Amino acid sequence: MTPVTAIRIAPEDNVATLLADAAAGDSVAVDGVPIVAANAIPRGHKIATAAVARGDAVTKYGFPIGRASVAIEAGDHVHSHNLATALTADTPLVPAPQPDDSEFTRGPDRCFRGYRRADGRVGTRNEIWIIPTVGCVGNLAERVARIAATKHAGSVDGIHAFKHPFGCSQLGDDLSHTRALLAGLAQHPNAGGVLIVGLGCENNQLGALIESIPAARRTHIRSLAAQSVEDDEAVCLSLIEELVGIAGQAERSEAPLSELILGVKCGGSDGMSGLTANPLVGRMGDSIAASGGRVILTEIPEIFGAEPTLLGRAVSRDIFDRAAALIDDFKAYFVRHGEPVSDNPSPGNVAGGITTLEEKSLGAVQKGGKVPLTDVQRYGGQATRPGLTLLEAPGNDAISSTALTAAGATLILFTTGRGTPLGFPAPTLKIASNTSLADRKSGWIDFDAGQVLDDGFDGAADALLDLVIDTASGRPTRSEANGERDIAIWKSGVTL
Repeated sequence: MTPVTAIRIAPEDNVATLLADAAAGDSVAVDGVPIVAANAIPRGHKIATAAVARGDAVTKYGFPIGRASVAIEAGDHVHSHNLATALTADTPLVPAPQPDDSEFTRGPDRCFRGYRRADGRVGTRNEIWIIPTVGCVGNLAERVARIAATKHAGSVDGIHAFKHPFGCSQLGDDLSHTRALLAGLAQHPNAGGVLIVGLGCENNQLGALIESIPAARRTHIRSLAAQSVEDDEAVCLSLIEELVGIAGQAERSEAPLSELILGVKCGGSDGMSGLTANPLVGRMGDSIAASGGRVILTEIPEIFGAEPTLLGRAVSRDIFDRAAALIDDFKAYFVRHGEPVSDNPSPGNVAGGITTLEEKSLGAVQKGGKVPLTDVQRYGGQATRPGLTLLEAPGNDAISSTALTAAGATLILFTTGRGTPLGFPAPTLKIASNTSLADRKSGWIDFDAGQVLDDGFDGAADALLDLVIDTASGRPTRSEANGERDIAIWKSGVTL
């Protein structure tokens, strides 16, 4: 019988990840050396390559991913029954020594065809976005978008409303979060025209929202307080017609990769995500950043336990301190709500082979590649510097992907081992960590990263970069074709 193969990522690791299911007694090849599986081990799960005493560290990616809760023998299935997190809220944040970054050099000059805006930014779509200030006018926004999309089909790349339930009965930072997020969307370069629809009596006042957007980025924005007119639907449609007339004049033109802003995200991860899809996306980030572009990484709770690998790339002490403060503040947010900082991974992650948050985080941060950490932004902030921006947002797929868009991401790379149909305002490429998912959910998945197990990273990276450029130039993603376009806002405070 052909042995099942398992991959040990770093030489010092005492676990390896199986590429196929193994039954008890099966031979598992690790670095060419056979190990007998002591029990049944599913694909994506871990096998011990050496004995680990109770309380000792289990290592993967060259770093501890927790401690053995009982003695582990070589060949054992390593998972929730014998491995526990070692994370605490007060784990000190120190940078780890970084590998030689000599490979991080300027890549070949590549271009995409995008829409250059008046402020110099380049969008990957030319759409009309309808943004409600408050949930009360969300249905109005959606109704108007449906009517206008039919009437103006072909004039722009699409007309979309982004309904949400917030904007009323919010206070303090919670209201500020909503306003900042919506302001970020309203000034996004993928929107050739924006209609902001308010009600009139909400906390998130229309005037204050518009004032929070830089004046140079308001030329394509129109607004309406629905309580102030008799026929709100007719006025909205008239304003959209005006915006379509403006946006419809835009044409695609060639732009260098340095003008692309890439958001990176993982959702529904499995044990293969850190071996295939996430490091492959990291290579995309390297290509974009090496060309002078911007990459945005978020999901702060999914950095817990992997902070050294990220903080060691900070370009200055100030950036290191700001990143450490952001991470510490997010841990304090958990503590204030009486939750352990290690209350992750999700049930789907666990079923896919991820055991602890340390393991999940060490796989997740690979989406940032080797890109130098050049900026740190709080929720609702904008990515303005070449290199890697660390953006404050939770791990939730919809909230973090919306935050990436509001921060300026004109294209999102979303890795997944379990699959999800969700789509967001910026075009979102779904990248499967395994070929089984890519084949089974071809209506959701745009790219199969499982191919790197057979063919290596180089060919897959070239193919994914071609897809990134094609998508930035107008090729629709699966979620766009399926009409999946939603937003979610982080609700973190008191509701009146």
